[in-house]
Amino acid sequence: MVSLTRGANTPIDAGPLTVVVSGARPGMVDVMAFQLAGNHKTRNDNDFVFFNQPTSPEGAVALSGATTLSIDLSRIPADIDTIAIAVACDEGFAAGLSSLPGLGAAISGTGVTVDLPAGGLTTERAAVLGEVYRRNGQWKVRNVSAGWDRGFADLVREHGVSVDDEPATPEPTTTEPAVRSVAGEEKLSLEKRQRLDMRKREVHKVLLTKNAAGVRARVIIVIDKTGSMAKQYSKKVIHRVVERMLAVATQIDDDGQLEPYMYAKSYLRVPDISVGNIETWTEEYLHIYGKHGGFDYASIGAINDELPIMNEILSSVTPGHPVLVLFFTDGGFRQKRPISELMRTASSAPVFWQFVGIGKANYGLLEQLDEMDGRLVDNAGFFALDDIDKVSDDELYQRLLSEFPDWLRAAKAARVLT
Repeated sequence: MVSLTRGANTPIDAGPLTVVVSGARPGMVDVMAFQLAGNHKTRNDNDFVFFNQPTSPEGAVALSGATTLSIDLSRIPADIDTIAIAVACDEGFAAGLSSLPGLGAAISGTGVTVDLPAGGLTTERAAVLGEVYRRNGQWKVRNVSAGWDRGFADLVREHGVSVDDEPATPEPTTTEPAVRSVAGEEKLSLEKRQRLDMRKREVHKVLLTKNAAGVRARVIIVIDKTGSMAKQYSKKVIHRVVERMLAVATQIDDDGQLEPYMYAKSYLRVPDISVGNIETWTEEYLHIYGKHGGFDYASIGAINDELPIMNEILSSVTPGHPVLVLFFTDGGFRQKRPISELMRTASSAPVFWQFVGIGKANYGLLEQLDEMDGRLVDNAGFFALDDIDKVSDDELYQRLLSEFPDWLRAAKAARVLT
């Protein structure tokens, strides 16, 4: 058996799964599931599986018992990315979920059982215990353990299901999606956990203000390793940049991790950055020259050419599924016409490019992105981060994420996103 703490994930084979929810007694707590598209919402109310609607339209997800679900991943529709497994207190049950000993879920597949014990719940009356989700063609399971104090109605609304019995004049709700926890946080020292928590809250606040809290997207970080960046590496400016970007991934990326590329004339796809490895990762991989982690940095040169890395990212996207690229560079985009043409073509792809200038350089083309014509949607933003140590988390994340939610809405309207 694999046991996952809150926020942790593990791969699972595609095929039939059995979900058993423990600690949820019938008459006290109801078990349910949601089939979610790329926007983390149901396509319609038929994607909500519960006691009054025990099977999804195609039969891939079914409530097979009061506290059990069956999921056949081979039958999940192509436009469904996630199956959320949830519980909600019955109206007649006065206590919250934290009063239920042993609350959690066990997901059994081919040769493996994944245990998802509920963790961190306090006053919630409804919660998502776990998710089975698709990432780059691989199915995974994650312990979510996040909920809503106001119970069932807020749970289903959050996942795009209409509630028929709302009052004619509904009370204002203060319920909001929870700040997300990811694997590895429990191993941090108190000081590091507090610093990460503060950054996560600032990211969450920006997304909430922009009506994008709960959005899921693949988060990529591209890091310039050309010779002109030497000062940013020697003074470990780029180290602090990467550390602060990880909080963005914890709130947006499916796995809560950054997918990193080092680039110059060509590029290297280096191992993912996570909460658990951030310190060792920055020391291992943030270099301009030499061999690090088995990668020869000389193989990708020392002058910049953005076209190879940008084309690589575009070739790797899944149609209809959003990608946020955090692109850090000191400028020098010399191939202005080809890059401009690429950005126009790429405006029909599900990728938003957030360029960030480092080091008080002349950024040229990057400063003209917002005025670039001929694009289906505005697919890029730019700002200069001349001294990251003088920029607060609040200001940094506002500048970094201010345009991404607007792009999400425009891309959906243009059918770039599903």
